[in-house]
Amino acid sequence: MKFTIIKDLNQDSMMKPILSGFLFFILFFLLSDFIVKYDSFGIFPHALQSTLFGNEEEFLDPISEASFLEFWHVEIFFIMMIIFTLSTIIIRLSKASKSAMFAVNLMMISAITSLISLPLAYYFSSKFINIYVITFFIWHILALISTFYSLKRLHYA
Repeated sequence: MKFTIIKDLNQDSMMKPILSGFLFFILFFLLSDFIVKYDSFGIFPHALQSTLFGNEEEFLDPISEASFLEFWHVEIFFIMMIIFTLSTIIIRLSKASKSAMFAVNLMMISAITSLISLPLAYYFSSKFINIYVITFFIWHILALISTFYSLKRLHYA
C-alpha cells in the first residue's frame, strides 16, 4: 500500500508498473467475475432464482445454507479488497475530483447494497433478487470504468 503515501504516482518509476499490473489484475478479476457468476451462480434474476430456491421443472435443488454463506463470505472479502484498493488508486490519480468521488461513493454504495440484498433475497423475499442484479451490474461497471480511467491517468496524464 505504498501508493497511499507517494505524492505523485505518475512520477514514481517503481510504482507505475506495480500499479499497472495491479489494475490489470483488477480488470481481469472483474471480467472473470461476470463469467464465473454467469456460469455458476447466475447474474440474471431467473438464474439467481433457480440457484437460490431451486427449480422443480429442471430438477435443480436449491443452494444449501452452508454453500450460500460460504459464497457470501467470499464475496464480502473480494468486494472489500477490490473496492477499497481501486478507490484509493482512483482518488489519488484523479486528485480527488468531484466526479471520481461520486463514482467511488456510488460504487461502494452499490457494492454494499448488492452484498446486503443477496442474503435478504435468500432468507426473506425473492424480490431482493432484482436489487442484487441491478447493484451487481452498477458496481461492476463503475469498477471497470474506474480501472480503465486509472490506467489511462497512470500512463497518459
